[in-house]
Amino acid sequence: MKIDSHQHFWRYKPAEFGWIGDNMQLLKKDFLPPDFKPELESVGFDGSITVQARQCLEETTWLLELASKYEFIKGIVGWVDLCSSEVEKQLEYFTTDSKFVGVRHVIHDEPDDNFMNRQDFYNGISLLEKHNLTYDLLIFPKHLSLTTKLVRKYPNQKFVLDHIAKPNIKEKKYQPWEKDIRVLANQKNVFCKLSGMVTEADWYNWNYDDFNYYLDTVFEAFGEDRLMIGSDWPVCTTSSNYKKILSIVLKYLEKYNIDIQKKILGENCCKFYLE
Repeated sequence: MKIDSHQHFWRYKPAEFGWIGDNMQLLKKDFLPPDFKPELESVGFDGSITVQARQCLEETTWLLELASKYEFIKGIVGWVDLCSSEVEKQLEYFTTDSKFVGVRHVIHDEPDDNFMNRQDFYNGISLLEKHNLTYDLLIFPKHLSLTTKLVRKYPNQKFVLDHIAKPNIKEKKYQPWEKDIRVLANQKNVFCKLSGMVTEADWYNWNYDDFNYYLDTVFEAFGEDRLMIGSDWPVCTTSSNYKKILSIVLKYLEKYNIDIQKKILGENCCKFYLE
């Protein structure tokens, strides 16, 4: 299967999506499965992993309801309150649904850069392996060294780095992102999504060459077995259409053999989330 490892759905309410600024007007509407299914089909993909966009239990419930109605949604990365004393109950409740495959918290919006290394957060992360759940790391480059500390503490927990940690592609900033991501990639329990890069580039004036150094770096660091393609739809549409966004990675992959392409276009995603 070809799988888009990272996309979102929402019913737009301004109070719940404060991060959608005035420069993102086209995101200020509903994005639902009937909107996304034709996009997937246009590139010959079989399904997707849907990732939370709101930090509330209602979000996870709603996404699982969507997944029960649409076969192309292969898994849900939801939200639970990892810092809560009730987190075990929340996990037990949601894991009754086989499409609940992972958890994400929006780390990069936390005022405390060291949020992920608080003891209450550790307590939540420590429960995920028991429930065969993955964890999506949504961070900025400044968080990479702190993230390495977290993933080293839980070597048997499966982690995946969203959006290659959002380096500043627009200004061609490579360091210390490159150095720190290579250190993180030494932890074999960490995968990486080739997603969300376009929103870190010049939205309206990017070209394919802008991404090569970043893609070269993560390919060398993570290797062919720990990378997966993702779109970050609909956020990515602030820059271009779905097919063109995916073509950033698809064109880059043309220099690799078909077996490597299959891994990055779906096999690694299935191994990470669905096994």
